[in-house]
Amino acid sequence: MHTKFGHTAELVRTAHVESTQQKTVVRVVRNLAIFNGFIILLLVAYAHDRKMPVGEIIPLVLTAVLASIPVALPATFTLAAAIGAKALARLGVLPTRLSAVDEAATLDVLCSDKTGTLTLNELALTTVHPETGFDEAHLLGMAALASSDGGQDPVDTAIRAAAAKSKLADMPKLTKFVPFDPSKKMSEATAIDANGGTVRVVKGAFAVVIKLTEAMPTAAATAQQLEEKGFRVLAVAVGTATAMRLAGLISLSDPPRTDASELVKELYALGVRTVMVTGDAPATAEIIAKAVGLEGAICPPGPIPASVRPEEFAVFAGVLPEDKYHIVQAFQKSGHTVGMCGDGANDAPALRQAQMGIAVSTATDVAKSAAGIVLTKPGLEGVVAAVKEGRVTFQRILTYTLNSVTKKIVQVLFLAAGLIMTGHAILTPMLMVIIMITGDFLGMSLTTDNVRPSPKPNAWRVGNLTIAGVFMGLCELVFCICVLAIGKFRLGLGIDTLRTLAFVVIVFGNQATTYVNRARKRLWSTRPSIWLVLSSVVDLSLASMLAICGIAMLPLPLLVVGGTLVGAVVFALIVDTAKAPVFKRLKIA
Repeated sequence: MHTKFGHTAELVRTAHVESTQQKTVVRVVRNLAIFNGFIILLLVAYAHDRKMPVGEIIPLVLTAVLASIPVALPATFTLAAAIGAKALARLGVLPTRLSAVDEAATLDVLCSDKTGTLTLNELALTTVHPETGFDEAHLLGMAALASSDGGQDPVDTAIRAAAAKSKLADMPKLTKFVPFDPSKKMSEATAIDANGGTVRVVKGAFAVVIKLTEAMPTAAATAQQLEEKGFRVLAVAVGTATAMRLAGLISLSDPPRTDASELVKELYALGVRTVMVTGDAPATAEIIAKAVGLEGAICPPGPIPASVRPEEFAVFAGVLPEDKYHIVQAFQKSGHTVGMCGDGANDAPALRQAQMGIAVSTATDVAKSAAGIVLTKPGLEGVVAAVKEGRVTFQRILTYTLNSVTKKIVQVLFLAAGLIMTGHAILTPMLMVIIMITGDFLGMSLTTDNVRPSPKPNAWRVGNLTIAGVFMGLCELVFCICVLAIGKFRLGLGIDTLRTLAFVVIVFGNQATTYVNRARKRLWSTRPSIWLVLSSVVDLSLASMLAICGIAMLPLPLLVVGGTLVGAVVFALIVDTAKAPVFKRLKIA
């Protein structure tokens, strides 16, 4: 636990943010339990007051409990996310956690690394500035000693490739190498020169290396000029363990990706603010930020404020991997849904903490395992795809959730209305189970529906969603009561036949509200998917066959079933007109 890797592993283990999906399911079920629980208590009190036999009260309560439980809601969330994940996989975006697909819909802040995401990650040596006593070849040779051989670090690869072009016979022999440490911002080598003396070589960030040597104003001015041009500047120092001098400066360039600017603009148009988080110098980061269209202030050096907000800065430069973790936490505390791009093992805690951790195409296995999404292509194109597909998934889940609330509200209230009208339970537990199977599970076909994703980040407004569901449920309740009243008072049906009619009107009414709920505007504004249409045909056909043939219930005349279906169509057209201003006011879009 006292090692760097141990500390990183512990942060990954403890990093956690509750998914929006979990919170939404809990809140929806809680609201339904409170509302329907109250109605069930009133049902029992009314039945007891009417001195109904216990043998009738128990099935009534059981039916009411079955009617109030959204049994398929968690499964629908999972199925919708799985379908979204399959669509993303075709675009080169691989979700490792299904919750990341849901979170992409609510994403409003993206913390993006610079190298390999906003830039090409093709570091090339630009200029070499040797100090007195060194030439370019020896400066590159010393820098190569302090660079890893055969690793994946693009900086070290570029330096070793440049040094290999000059064959120097008097170079010291490497005896010890200490790899680059992000916290120290330098790497170090120990070598033996031709005279048998020990040579210490340090390569790293100019601000760090210059502190190990004597002050050199000209070198500082040169480094500043190079950084202002957008170059990555490294300093090389050579000497002994106690006395070192600056050998020179090496600048490298990593140009912005040609598509980075357009993708940043597209994310901004989608309502996602992109913030650069990099370990590079502020001057270098600022140049790249401007090139890709990130407008805003540069966070000053020093500790990151715990209350920092993404609106305050566009660039966080010179940050350590641990800082990325704290930046993500700070953004989340201010109410944002955060995406984090990373590639290294040290990025794993931030990737795990973010609602949408994104491992870029060059990421290590540790980063990929901590992330929720793995990109197979460089750049931000995969992030844009994830946001769009996430919003499609969100709209499908929103429709099913609204539909589920509507059904559970109307079914429990209809039991109460039927009890008052007939003095008996209007539905039996068996009929309610059939309604659940044909309604809830066939209704999961909404996860394939054709939807219009919103242009801005989505948000779960469970309170508004519940109000909309209650409104739609009350509208359907009026339709169901009217049909039941016609059956009792106009057609003179007995209680058992009325139960069949109640079963039919609930199934037909649920189908009507399904098509009204799925369209945020008018009923015909979007074309339903083929799977939704097929499931509706199966549901209506199965319910009609059971009712007409009298399977598990008393038979109902074909004319009554057909008339109820026509009534459901008329009801859908009427309530579709009434729902538009309600949905608009409640922001159900």
